[in-house]
Amino acid sequence: MKLAKILATSAIALSFSGISTLALAEQKETQTFEQWLVELRIEAKDKGFSEQLIKDALLNLKPYPKAIKSDRAQPEFKRTFVQYSTKRLSAWRIKTGLKMQKEHQELLEKVAEKYGVQPRFILAFWGLETNYGTFTGNNDIIRSLATLAFDKRRGKYFRKELFNALTILKEGHIELDKMKGSWSGAMGQGQFMPSSFLQFAQDFDGDGKKDIWHNQADVFASIAYYLSHFGWNDQQTWGRQVHLPENAKTWINDVQAAKPEKGCRALRGHSDKLTLAKWNELGVRRLNNKDLPSVNLTATLTTPDGLHGPAFLTYGNFRTILRYNCANSYAVTVGLLSDKFK
Repeated sequence: MKLAKILATSAIALSFSGISTLALAEQKETQTFEQWLVELRIEAKDKGFSEQLIKDALLNLKPYPKAIKSDRAQPEFKRTFVQYSTKRLSAWRIKTGLKMQKEHQELLEKVAEKYGVQPRFILAFWGLETNYGTFTGNNDIIRSLATLAFDKRRGKYFRKELFNALTILKEGHIELDKMKGSWSGAMGQGQFMPSSFLQFAQDFDGDGKKDIWHNQADVFASIAYYLSHFGWNDQQTWGRQVHLPENAKTWINDVQAAKPEKGCRALRGHSDKLTLAKWNELGVRRLNNKDLPSVNLTATLTTPDGLHGPAFLTYGNFRTILRYNCANSYAVTVGLLSDKFK
């Protein structure tokens, strides 16, 4: 049976019969979103998803232009660090975080003890991601992921996330009409992508559900477990803002690290790892102009807005923050917000 006939006959297309995934993969790149969905539904059936779930989730989808537009204009990359952080380190976010710190102190301490992540960092992620759970996004996750999977920029990645989202529905963690989140497919109060949910979501209160949408115990534990998995050290902080000496431009190129070929692109804006003692020798100082701490730590230097903007020394935990969101502006802002909760 030819592909043209398959696409022309919706009844046959929806029955998933007589169509091979390989044949559909050979379609021209000019295929429409509706034609692409035919291929997607067939692959979903091949992966073992029920026809009912496929019908409910994938049958009447329409493209979501906002997702494409947002993907091209993420604020972490379109704004300067000062613009980005100033907006997010608002008086409201700090005041509300201090209030939430008192309100959830006992729970935060229990989570911190189990996973080894300081409460102030859990609060910072919670506050920065969803305004402490008050704004989790109202976008249809399946629609957003399907649109981004159809888009060529990162289609392969979002296609995997779309099938992960179907798995979450299949396992019954949430109902389809309640599966809401950001334009990118991130969900819940910690804004987990579907793959992160499947790997890291926790049922901290033992009620049999991993509810990152409504349950603070599960939200805090999921954030903490994610950080712990990627090497968080609760005996250290994230880094610190520093003063650079006037002669920094004479040595800054000498300490630049080779650009990593793989991994988080944000690390391309970091120096080599040097000891705090070495940074002291180079004239780097705390904001109060005192020497850096006399501790055996290595740190990288990053200046998100260039040498004339704010400068930061970052420790190992900073790299773990980057696993959550690979953007220096984001990671530094998490660190600075957490400092407000000391």
